[in-house]
Parts: sequence; structure tokens; C-alpha cells
Amino acid sequence: MIDKVKKALAVVINNWNAMSASGSDDAEGTANEFEASFYEFIDVVREWADTLDERPRTVEEMMELPLIQEILDLLPAPLVLNFETEAELIVDKITRIDDAKYD
Repeated sequence: MIDKVKKALAVVINNWNAMSASGSDDAEGTANEFEASFYEFIDVVREWADTLDERPRTVEEMMELPLIQEILDLLPAPLVLNFETEAELIVDKITRIDDAKYD
């Protein structure tokens, strides 16, 4: 499962870099690809968290997990807050519906 999380993270970072480097002609397409990959990544993190023997009870506990620390070290700085928000929902066992996800 950890490999699946790392692969999903690599896709997010790749799409973030593509979006950051895109020109105005393809900005919307790369932004959509990034957004989709980010939420797919969050779904994979949620699946991983659900398999833990001792699931974190607080977002602070989740942020201290070694895999999450590794993610935070690799995640582009502008995405850390978004990730922390999603981590809180994971801890609270809340799943966003598509139209409730933010841009």
C-alpha cells in the first residue's frame, strides 16, 4: 500500500510541475489533471490510513506518521495546507463528494 501512495504522490507532483509550467493555452487542462490527481492521491492515502492497525485519532497523530512526514517533505509547499485539510477529513472519516471539493 505504501508503494501505491508514493506512486500517487509522484503523479501529483508531476502534474503540479506541469501545471506550474503550463502556458495560458493549456492552463485549464493541466489544472484539471492536477486536481484529479490530487484527489486520487487523497483517496489512496485514505485507503492506506484505513489499513493501519492503529488508525490516528487526531490530525496531529496522522501528521507524525513516518509516511505522512515523507509526503510532507516531498509535497510542494502550496499544497501542504490542502493536504492537512484532507488529512483532517480522513481522520474524521469524512469523504467529500465531488462537488464539495475545492478548486
